[in-house]
Amino acid sequence: MTNQLIDLRSDTVTKPSVGMRDAMASAPVGDDVYGEDPTINSLEERVAQLFGKEAALFCSSGSLANQLSIRMLVNPGEELITETNSHIVRAELGAGAVFSGITTRTWLANRGLLSANDPLNIARPDSGPYLVSTTAIAVENTHNFGGGTVQPLEEIKKLRQESEKLGIFLHLDGARIWNAHIASGVDFKEYGNYFDTISVCLSKGLGAPVGSLMVSTKERVLKARQWRKRYGAGMRQAGILAAAGHYALDNNLPLLKDDHKRAKSIADAVYAVAPKLIDPSTVDTNIVGLDISSLKITASDLSTQLKEKGVLASALGPKYLRLVTHLDLTDGDIEAVNQVLPQLLQRALVL
Repeated sequence: MTNQLIDLRSDTVTKPSVGMRDAMASAPVGDDVYGEDPTINSLEERVAQLFGKEAALFCSSGSLANQLSIRMLVNPGEELITETNSHIVRAELGAGAVFSGITTRTWLANRGLLSANDPLNIARPDSGPYLVSTTAIAVENTHNFGGGTVQPLEEIKKLRQESEKLGIFLHLDGARIWNAHIASGVDFKEYGNYFDTISVCLSKGLGAPVGSLMVSTKERVLKARQWRKRYGAGMRQAGILAAAGHYALDNNLPLLKDDHKRAKSIADAVYAVAPKLIDPSTVDTNIVGLDISSLKITASDLSTQLKEKGVLASALGPKYLRLVTHLDLTDGDIEAVNQVLPQLLQRALVL
């Protein structure tokens, strides 16, 4: 193994490629707060059309795109419901409550896998003056902390059909919708059919250094643009960032299939020595989540041992270790991981 660390902490750690940097350097730019950046404008139009929506808004982060989306759907004092381990409620630091006065309730699903009945069973729309009313449901696809789970299209369809009857909006946290598309073959417009707002992230699997988009109707996007400025997130000549997004969509989407194969390879290598830790058949995309509750070692200690061997991974709980593949990795990197990780797990099994 080389001295270079193999970074599996997240697919956000990628560096812009030479081609992407060239695209950024040559991008025509303008003042985006004035709506005058041509590269921003073309990216917003492109992504909106990709999902069959009217408009999109470039954002600095996926969290911002999520928060602007739910703010457009849920009034202060109303309720958003989502899965217990979803990014919106676990990793955005209570932003919905802090910035928008939104209350949340959750349902728990194994691997974050959507069953439409779960949110429908707890939804309480139009609850009157004494109880909180459910206004929107958020679905995460793929589900990050569920291990990159792809949500079943039939369950999404059912949720849309039944939530519409109740007057409840749907938001898609599609930070890794690109991975879901590659793994399932479901078209982006098909996903777009079932959601009122969508967030997508360019700086995860697609390898752009910065950028997400909020996608919806022209009316909601115009209102969200005001809130983006109010949050201090208006950017000026941001076309250099949007150019990276264009490059990523032009070149990097097909590469996601390699990320998925490499994640499956890691899962297979772990399963061969410690089958209680992972079921490779559940590894749909580029995330390998290891439940090491059957081992005496903690995720933090295992992460430290991996780092000593040249591999970076994320301890996301006392007994949960996450490894994420991405386009900056090579087959040689994965071969090295598949030697080191099983060795450390075998050692942990005999402690």
